Amino acid sequence: MILNIDIVSDFVCPWCFLGKVRLDRALADLKASRPDIDVRINWLPFFLNPDTPPAGEPYRAFLEAKFGGPIKAEAVLDTVREAAAGDGLQYAFERIQTRPNTLAAHRLMYRAQAQGQRPERIQALAQALFAAHFQEGRDIGDLDTLADIAAAGGERRETVREWLDGRGSIDAVERMAEGVRRQGIQGVPFFILNRKLAVSGAQSAAVLGAAILQSLAADEAS
Repeated sequence: MILNIDIVSDFVCPWCFLGKVRLDRALADLKASRPDIDVRINWLPFFLNPDTPPAGEPYRAFLEAKFGGPIKAEAVLDTVREAAAGDGLQYAFERIQTRPNTLAAHRLMYRAQAQGQRPERIQALAQALFAAHFQEGRDIGDLDTLADIAAAGGERRETVREWLDGRGSIDAVERMAEGVRRQGIQGVPFFILNRKLAVSGAQSAAVLGAAILQSLAADEAS
């Protein structure tokens, strides 16, 4: 039986990173009880701040402007840290210097999926992009950084770097992101299960697991 999961996400969204971690846990539990399930995950682009300059912008200044000063910004980060602690996820917000424009990162994911790369490599790429930004403080808007990430996942660095220099998939990614917005999706993460059931936000692994079982039951019933 097939389980299709569309994940609407942005790689600079801390809740999206947590959502991925919780989904991974829910899917591990599912595999333990239902090894017959063939899970197929598709990442869809979302731009939290479409007006982010191509070269990015200073991270801390962005947060303070958005949330109303350094104290409020730190309180927001503390909320994220506390929510993620129970899932074993640690953020290193203090390492982040640049809040990147994520178009190129979404292009890299689009390319991997369009090439039909193995599901485990797709998931590893998503993990690497999140970790690079939130744990390593690397600029995932920088093309050299993205080429390095792809190379660490087994790609030829020169091939990826040359592709990123072109316009490959820019139009496709922007159309997909606009399509997501037109569907009324305004916040991420957003999970679409078997094209039938939607779950919004970084819900717990238990909630995600229950929603997955509900979507599978609906498919079996039909």
